Amino acid sequence: MSGWFAPGRIEVLGKHTDYAGGNVLVCAVNRGVTATVKPGRRGIEARSTAQEDAITLEPGVAVRLPAGHWGQYLNVVVDRLGANFGPLRPARLAIDADLPLASGMSSSSALVVASAMALAQFNGFDESEAWVAAIRDEVALAGYLACVENGSAFGALSGRAGVGTFGGSEDHTAMLCSQADHLGLFSFNPAALVGRVRLPDDLAFVVAVSGVSAEKTGAAKDAYNQASRGVAELLARWNAAAGRGDANLAAAVESDPEAAAVIESLVADEPRLLARLRQFVAESTWIVPASVEALRADDRAALGELVAASQRWAADGLDNQIPETEALVRDGRRLGAVAASSFGAGFGGSVWALVDRDGADSFAAEWLAGYVRAHPEPGSRAATLITRPAGPAHALAD
Repeated sequence: MSGWFAPGRIEVLGKHTDYAGGNVLVCAVNRGVTATVKPGRRGIEARSTAQEDAITLEPGVAVRLPAGHWGQYLNVVVDRLGANFGPLRPARLAIDADLPLASGMSSSSALVVASAMALAQFNGFDESEAWVAAIRDEVALAGYLACVENGSAFGALSGRAGVGTFGGSEDHTAMLCSQADHLGLFSFNPAALVGRVRLPDDLAFVVAVSGVSAEKTGAAKDAYNQASRGVAELLARWNAAAGRGDANLAAAVESDPEAAAVIESLVADEPRLLARLRQFVAESTWIVPASVEALRADDRAALGELVAASQRWAADGLDNQIPETEALVRDGRRLGAVAASSFGAGFGGSVWALVDRDGADSFAAEWLAGYVRAHPEPGSRAATLITRPAGPAHALAD
């Protein structure tokens, strides 16, 4: 038997910055997705304990599944591994999860990481010449698995159809490169570890799952992709006007002290693109780095103000907030959280609150009770979890 566990993640800060080459502050959580593989009879027979259904997959064979179905992610994994590394042995794949689904903690990417690594190990792909040549370390592995999900090529490893979202490698990097008790500061396109900062020992994250689905292959896909298309349009305008070939928006903004102002002038009459630019610049070049320094200095007042600014920019620049997540942020701060923010793709999902570790249980109970009273319909699906920054994905012991 082969098996892997992949944790969920909290995007502490860095809303929609990763695929633009920007800075992100992330950590893994203490819950996730487990994939175990045993020899099978035909194809990949996959079963999910969370969804109580089963599917059979074959590399290169299309399957009809409802939008947002967990099997879509497994299908792209099976297709891509077969295309890049050769035939897969027949197997029975079991998926188990204690991470809330479509919650913004990236259960979908955790499914990709856990299932891809379990199948790669089961088939010996992770010891193959092609794997070793292309995937040198955990950061590269995260990049490859992000390409599995979004369909892009990765170096010499050809692309295939992904799940339909144009995302980056933030989630996969957080899952594979996290360190217990620390937040990781990463830049992207290409992914690189910039540094780590320890979360003070007396603090913990309480995550409130809003009960409003944040499925990236479901109803939110078009809205999610609009944010990434906006970045692509900003970069194209800049490169055309400046006669440059910058690979991402972060490189464009960093290329000259006046670059951000120039890009602003290019989209001055287009409010959506202007707001998207300003959100990215504020989040990546100011809020994320300054928050790392606030954590290192244990300046909790400054951290709270910076996170509040990030939340405002999400509402104004990404237009991806909903009343439920905004209410959770407000109530979290009212109840005494050091800071509180929605996170993930937006359009639903979850909110984190940074609180006193000893009082986390009572905070979580009061926070959830107030939310359920105010929002009874999604509140019926809401939940909370308490976590410190956790360690990375790993193989299971035999």
